[in-house]
Order: sequence, then C-alpha cells, then structure tokens
Amino acid sequence: MTGKIAAHRAARGEGWETLEVPLDIAPALAAVSAEKMVILDCATLWLTNLQLSGADPAGAPERFVAALEGCAAPVVVVSNEVGQGIVPMHEMSRAFREAQGRLNQAVAARAGLVVAVMAGLPLVLKGAL
Repeated sequence: MTGKIAAHRAARGEGWETLEVPLDIAPALAAVSAEKMVILDCATLWLTNLQLSGADPAGAPERFVAALEGCAAPVVVVSNEVGQGIVPMHEMSRAFREAQGRLNQAVAARAGLVVAVMAGLPLVLKGAL
C-alpha cells in the first residue's frame, strides 16, 4: 500500500492536501472552505472501516450524506459497485454488500452527477458531463 499511495501522490502532483479520516468524516468535510474541492476516496473503504469498528451500519447512508451536505465545497465521491458479482456465502460479506448498495443509492439520490467507470470509460448514470 505504501508504494501504491506514493505512486498516486506522484501522479497527481503538488497542490493536493491529503487527509486520512477513517471514520468521522463530518468534521473534516465541515472544515473545508467553499473555494476548495474535495475528492473523497472512497465510500467503500469508509464503510469497511465502520463495519470493522463494530459500529452499527444501519444509519450509515444518512450519516454519510449528512457529512457531504455539511461541506461547503463541491465533493466528488469515489465508491465501488460490489453488488454485480456472485452473492457471497459469508454473512459478514453479504451484510457489507447490502450496506454498500444502500450507501451508493443514498449518495446517488442526492448527487447531481453519477458516473460509473468501467474499463476506464465513463458511463453517465445521472446528470451530464
């Protein structure tokens, strides 16, 4: 992961500020000024952290969307679609898959633009590029 992170940072160049916020994203987003832009990478990792922390993911979509709405700057949310494959056998994996689907739906419902990227190609699901 260290090498992957270093490669990402080198590719995007200078002028980026990176915050690592594993669980409580609301205060970090609320602190961003309207003149900036946020790339939240990624909703799936946030949900994973939440689930592994033992927190109840039941209200996760609402809390996540509220955190986004509390940010004065535009926010681009990166997320994974985990529901298009085989249904996992393990109970925890199935629960995560369902929770991720609910989270993605909640974010997409409030977003002005939703783009799926497959094989490096954008597919607009909502809004216009």
